[in-house]
Order: sequence, then C-alpha cells, then structure tokens
Amino acid sequence: MALSEHEEALLQQMEEALYAEDPRFASRIEKTKSRGLGRGRLVAGVVAAVVGLALVVFSAMSSSIWLGAVGFAIMVAGIVYAITPSKTKLAAVASDGTTKPRAGGKAKAASAKQGTFMERLEERWEKRRRDQW
Repeated sequence: MALSEHEEALLQQMEEALYAEDPRFASRIEKTKSRGLGRGRLVAGVVAAVVGLALVVFSAMSSSIWLGAVGFAIMVAGIVYAITPSKTKLAAVASDGTTKPRAGGKAKAASAKQGTFMERLEERWEKRRRDQW
C-alpha cells in the first residue's frame, strides 16, 4: 500500500526532525536497518548446514563416529553463521549528523595510549554532557 503525498511529506518532516534533534541516534538506527542478515551469509550458512547433515547421515550408514561428530560440528557452525548478523562497526557521527571517517589502526592505538583509562572515561563523560546541552 503506497503512501499519499501528504503522508510522504509528513514522514520526511519527521525524519528531518529526528536527524536535527538526535543525529547520532538516527544514524545508528539507519545503520542497524541496513545491517540485516544478508543473503550471502544466509546461503553460506544453509549450505554448510546441509553439508554437515549429509556427513552425519553418511557417517551413520558407514558406522564412522568421528565423521558424524565432524558433520554435526559443521552443521551447527553453519546454522550459527547463518543466523548471526555480520559485525560491522558503526561510523562515528558528527554533531551535524554527518559521518566521520574512523581512525586507522596505528592512529587508534596511539590515541588509546594517551592518558589513563579513567582520564579517557572522564573526557568522554564531559563530551557527552557538552553535546547534551
């Protein structure tokens, strides 16, 4: 069922208001929606599960216990792989709602070593308080 022009305009206004009010939250919601399971991941997991099941059946016919254990492990791993979402990191969001590029590995490691753990926590806390007001 398609939306009317008035409903589309109203939805667009609500989306813009959400981005203006809390750009970080809106960006996270958008990233979460696009991160779904993914067809490739689902297909690969199902194929692995079917191969594992075939190994279990073959091992039952040939009385090979170790092959059945391997097949069962492959089957479980395939199912777990198919149902878990991919772990993609969310991009950092600037105060205006645009995404900021993430720091590279060496730059990230260097910035993590600056200050103690408690100092970094306090800095993050103060930054959140400033952004909130």
